[in-house]
Amino acid sequence: MHDIAIREEIVTLTQALALAGLVPNKSGNVSARVEDGFLITPAGVPYRDLTPVQIVAMSFAGEARVAGARPSSEWRMHAAIYAQRPDVEAIVHTHSPRATALACAGRGIPPFHYMIALAGGDIRCMPYCTFGTAELAASAVRGLDGRRAVLLGNHGVMAVGSSLREAHSVAIEVENLAGEYLAMLSAGLQPSLLDDAELRKVIGLFSDYGRLKS
Repeated sequence: MHDIAIREEIVTLTQALALAGLVPNKSGNVSARVEDGFLITPAGVPYRDLTPVQIVAMSFAGEARVAGARPSSEWRMHAAIYAQRPDVEAIVHTHSPRATALACAGRGIPPFHYMIALAGGDIRCMPYCTFGTAELAASAVRGLDGRRAVLLGNHGVMAVGSSLREAHSVAIEVENLAGEYLAMLSAGLQPSLLDDAELRKVIGLFSDYGRLKS
């Protein structure tokens, strides 16, 4: 896919996230891997006004390709994930309300529904780290080990995929699962969890059906 097409897809996806209420008040960010680095949403631009030319090209070392360009403050997190996960081609970071509520309670999402297979298993919640820091980047990488999603304590969600479409799908499903989990907790119910064998089976079935493919 050419650079301009990737930029356009990032804009379309980011604006869709905004319309869905998953990146309130310019929170969150989106990126995609390219041959010599990655493209990421800029800092401080309202998503409704975002254009392809404003997407910032970065090297994996964190250098903006255009002088004066201001990438998202979370570029370190994206760079670290791309460095450690060669299977990841795109990243979606949201502050989606229900998942962020769980993150602020320090609570991950257990495997109570088979759709959690989209995330690769239970969704961990990592301890709080200051936004934009190398510490947060390292924590996100640890939380994503063997997974496609992680909750960042007192912060939000990181979702990854083999394409922008897949990363977006994972982010949406994390929010759906968070809403269902919160509903059970608020009703005083304890979820019935899938065991490891069933979870592995469902993950395999999803892969066969193309659910985890670009």
